[in-house]
Amino acid sequence: MTCKICSKKIIGRRDKIFCSVKCKNYYHVNLRKVTDRVVQEVDTILHRNRSILLEIMGKRKGQCTIDRIVLEKMKFRYKYHTHQYKNSKGKVYYYLYDFAWMEFSNDSILIIRNSPS
Repeated sequence: MTCKICSKKIIGRRDKIFCSVKCKNYYHVNLRKVTDRVVQEVDTILHRNRSILLEIMGKRKGQCTIDRIVLEKMKFRYKYHTHQYKNSKGKVYYYLYDFAWMEFSNDSILIIRNSPS
């Protein structure tokens, strides 16, 4: 077996991947950098989506309905949300931190602001 980083021959256990602590640390530090970059990009999109919902809702509590085109013009990215919930009628609520939205077949969107308990 050879080291995953420097290709030197590995001495020791059969399941070793790295020849030294230096190579192992190098691998994990760089893996973390790549992971952090991806997480940062997704986090930026999530926060941007939340800002758009906050701008639409303003200081209103509860819920409002808007046309889908409004969110699209504001560059809302529907595929980014924190989680989702399907109710007993089969409707899917997409959550984004303290907001949720549900799409209707007539191209309208119901936005709900969850108040903290």
